[in-house]
Amino acid sequence: MNYLCYNMQHKYTNRLIDAASPYLLQHAHNPVNWFPWGEEAFDKAKREDKLVLVSIGYSACHWCHVMEHESFEDEEVADVMNQRFVCIKVDREERPDVDQIYMDAVQLITGRGGWPLNMFVLPDGKPLHGGTYFPKENWVETLIALDNFYKNKKTEAIEFAEKLTGSIQRMDALPVATNNQSISIETVKQYVDSFKEKFDRVFGGYNWAPKFPMPNNHLFFLHYSIRMKDDDVKQAAFTTLTKMAEGGIYDQSGGGFARYSTDHYWKVPHFEKMLYDNGQLLSLYASAFKEKQNPLFKHVIYQTAEWLTREMTDGNGAFYSSLDADSEGVEGKFYIWSKEELQQLLGEDEPFFSLYYNIQPQGNWEHGLNILYKTLPDHELLSLTGKTKDELTATMQRCHTLLLAAREKRIRPGLDDKIVTSWNALTITGLVDCYRATADELFLNMAERNVAYLMSNHYVNGKLYRIGKSGKVSVDAFSEDYAYLIEALIQLHTVNGNSTYLHQAKQLMEECISLFYDKDSELFFFNSHSGEQLITRKRDITDDVTPSSNSVLAKSLYQLSYFFGEPAKKEMAEKMIQAVQPKIGQYINGYANWLDLMLWMSAPYYQLVLTGKNAHSASIELAQKSLPHFIYTIAGGEMQGEIPLTAGKNKTGENLRVYVCVDQTCMPAVSTLGEALLKMLF
Repeated sequence: MNYLCYNMQHKYTNRLIDAASPYLLQHAHNPVNWFPWGEEAFDKAKREDKLVLVSIGYSACHWCHVMEHESFEDEEVADVMNQRFVCIKVDREERPDVDQIYMDAVQLITGRGGWPLNMFVLPDGKPLHGGTYFPKENWVETLIALDNFYKNKKTEAIEFAEKLTGSIQRMDALPVATNNQSISIETVKQYVDSFKEKFDRVFGGYNWAPKFPMPNNHLFFLHYSIRMKDDDVKQAAFTTLTKMAEGGIYDQSGGGFARYSTDHYWKVPHFEKMLYDNGQLLSLYASAFKEKQNPLFKHVIYQTAEWLTREMTDGNGAFYSSLDADSEGVEGKFYIWSKEELQQLLGEDEPFFSLYYNIQPQGNWEHGLNILYKTLPDHELLSLTGKTKDELTATMQRCHTLLLAAREKRIRPGLDDKIVTSWNALTITGLVDCYRATADELFLNMAERNVAYLMSNHYVNGKLYRIGKSGKVSVDAFSEDYAYLIEALIQLHTVNGNSTYLHQAKQLMEECISLFYDKDSELFFFNSHSGEQLITRKRDITDDVTPSSNSVLAKSLYQLSYFFGEPAKKEMAEKMIQAVQPKIGQYINGYANWLDLMLWMSAPYYQLVLTGKNAHSASIELAQKSLPHFIYTIAGGEMQGEIPLTAGKNKTGENLRVYVCVDQTCMPAVSTLGEALLKMLF
């Protein structure tokens, strides 16, 4: 079929027209003869002996749009690409495995990464050269130079690509682990103490820019500070959360966080909003609210949940992937304001609002426009304006209601309406944590609907899929999808006592071990044993903007071992952390979720079983306590007797009884939470 053709609506249509991915569909009418990832493109490259361009991005990416407009929509540039290369477009959210490999390659070549990711590879997929965003002139020069190099010096090109592939494969190599490595709180303390100098004590985060929220980092530091009573680390975490919530990275009117801040101050974001960030940030802010009853933290979790419901749901309980940074071709246009617009909309409230958010007549950003970000503390605002705290709150609520209504009349950013299993699972865990912090059934209901959707629609005939779109599922799940969903099911079980979730988690874990576990490294591969064989198989161990699949699986193995009385799973988790531990000290913020597991392993890990007619209310009270290294469950749910941890403890009709267990042994039951907590020697 001749895909690159003319039709009545569009001058060009290529093979991407058959894709489900919104990102690929954005490129379906480029003059570039794009192929989706697959054998067809590589077979063509082999027949014609051409290099392959693998161009990777995602629909919310600002610089992906810029490069598309400058180069991929340009007929002359497209002609060079079509004549000299076989061109593949990849949605990194559908194929994170492909993205990971070629991101490693471009980082080895250039020392940096990002999207769009443009990698030139041999017909067998081995990487030769690449980069991120290329201006049009540089892009054409690069295309011609690489094509000439391959044609004229093919032997050199092949040798270089093979060496680069070897380097990528070695990146996953782990130092030889020894069984006597210490998993102790002293070791964790040494790691944290060595990192403290990197905290930005004024603006939060770390002392470099750009700044990413990194929820798993700060959640670990919060847990560590509670366990160790380290007020220094705790204050660093609270400063980060406060500054992010007051900054331009947070949508002050509509809720939800952008992907990252371009500066030290959390002021100027790249405006795309990603589900995976916001699901994790729900967990982080909920956990912080449990420790410090800061109304700002509570506001963030409620407003972010409102944003998810308003803008990111398909109505069936699942959540979409992302919102674009751009609208009308301008980054951030949906979210920013001129002074004149605010005067017209807010009337007499405008001067106070402008003081609150540092609004300037000439703009506090670019082109005379303003980003909403707070610079003055409340006590200074109250002193300067004479308002009371209640008046301040009422004024800001009134203003944001008006701005949100006005904003709804604007042209909206593009929505990527894919449903990604792993990202939804992160959000389920975030919603469960919000329920723990607030006892508000709103969050529990959202979590239960989401997991019901995933287990009904993404788990089909005993097989888990990564992507849902328009009622259809595609792309076999990766270990990341299994890891986050298992974790979400365990967490949901702990708050509602429904053991169906726990049995589903156990079943998925057994499948995950069968599909992904590598007996040699004692870790999990990212791709399944039966999946597509790429130039290397990666084991995801680094906790980045999302926690690594291996660290999440290790945590779940550890917890499932206690629920089901299976010491072998605990042993698997211990071997996993021993395999990774030699890397942790080199780069601790890249292993934060592993360090969180080390907190669990370096002290008695308690299990609490609550039973009796007041068990549910007691579990709500327990959930609101900041005690990071224990699990709890409610005895008496459906199939509960099949869980060894709760066997024989179902006292549904009696008064509250609490069993405190450690190392598979339960102490005699007590009748109050206070007595139970006294048995837990923190």
